[in-house]
Amino acid sequence: MLDRLTSTINFQSEALVLRSERQRLIASNIANADTPGYVARDMDFAKELRQATTSLAAGSPKVVATTQAGHISNLVNGRAPVELNYAQAAQTNLDSNTVDMDRERANFADNSVRYEATLRFINGSVKTMLSAITGQ
Repeated sequence: MLDRLTSTINFQSEALVLRSERQRLIASNIANADTPGYVARDMDFAKELRQATTSLAAGSPKVVATTQAGHISNLVNGRAPVELNYAQAAQTNLDSNTVDMDRERANFADNSVRYEATLRFINGSVKTMLSAITGQ
């Protein structure tokens, strides 16, 4: 019964975690805008969300096989790690830094708005469930 109630929120919670991870990546890119040789990283959000929701439906995320007791799993907080892509440089730099501040600022603002929207969806779903449970 509780699974039915939380299944609607699982998709949004996965999206929220991935939005948070993407925000961290973009912030890291912005912080290293002046670091010589730094290569900007980003993730394919749609692909990662599809993988996360598929692994939720299948019951387990992709896990690297651990055959010995000393092997460390690739899971981070019970999730498969996010696949990161390298960003292409918009223009050549003498120091080989690929951070494009205009692109990073636009991505940061876009991701922030989507993060906020996802948070509002979750809050709305929880409020709806609470009102249904309490019968108001």
